[in-house]
Amino acid sequence: MKITVIGAGNVGATCANEIAIKELADELVLVDINEGLTKGKALDMWQTSPILSFDTKITAALDNYEQTKDSEVVVITSGIPRKPGMSRDDLINTNALIVKEVTENVIKYSPDAVIIVVSNPLDVMTYAAFLATKKKVKSSKIFGMAGILDTARFKSFISDALNISPKSIHAILMGGHGDSMVPLVRYTTISGIPINELLDKETIEKIIQRTKTGGGELVNLMGTSAWYAPGAAAAQMVESVVKNQRRVFPVCASLNGEYGLRDLHLGVPVVLGRNGIERVIELKLNDEEMALVKKSAKEVKSLMKVLDDMNIFEDKYSHLNPID
Repeated sequence: MKITVIGAGNVGATCANEIAIKELADELVLVDINEGLTKGKALDMWQTSPILSFDTKITAALDNYEQTKDSEVVVITSGIPRKPGMSRDDLINTNALIVKEVTENVIKYSPDAVIIVVSNPLDVMTYAAFLATKKKVKSSKIFGMAGILDTARFKSFISDALNISPKSIHAILMGGHGDSMVPLVRYTTISGIPINELLDKETIEKIIQRTKTGGGELVNLMGTSAWYAPGAAAAQMVESVVKNQRRVFPVCASLNGEYGLRDLHLGVPVVLGRNGIERVIELKLNDEEMALVKKSAKEVKSLMKVLDDMNIFEDKYSHLNPID
């Protein structure tokens, strides 16, 4: 079993470390254009193997994708964070070009790999990776990590509010990775107990708003994006695929009619197994929940159109099927 993580920054390195410790692969390849950083992090992680007792061999590939050949799972974390003075369009343009090149190299050497996208802006970068495959990869095998991270933040805030273990909290979110995400209160329980029986409406709403701005809160505190939780979330997706766990996770998936939406990449609950997305779960949303999901879909669609208008890809679909 070979797994590749592309991008040796904080998120990529954290994800790679989790994969190694959990022994999800025989060989783990870390890829980045920064030679010293890539070699150093791969070597540093490998030197923890006697301490943490794992056998996964970690190697560095200096932007050499041939070394990633026949990877069964590839995690793409490449890209730059948004910097002061940089517009949303600038970020999309820069990272889309990076994701395009990376994805093209991935499918050249590992055409059957399951591809997990972590690069930001998440929803539109998942769409960019999908376009870069030129339909050579099934849409069920290329998807984005966001919902697991957002759900983890949601659960951690609930845990603090109730002073209970986060292990007892079950929740699901839908929509885009950003302010328009939709935490589903009706599907949030504490060991089967509906959350609204334990927390008042005002407290729940505060938790929802904090979840929506969770990434920004960390940027304000640290001056950079988070990496522990995103890296761990991506590794959890890898584990579900590698072990064919068929766990139910919210992921950024290609929608083709589910929830009345198509030609769109959006966060929805799915069954995640050996073949990637085994199926999309269609929850019976009420009118209010569906309205919020459609609002989020509109925002994601607008970002996809920004990418389309840059004419980086030959094939594109976000201009189709406007959302009511």
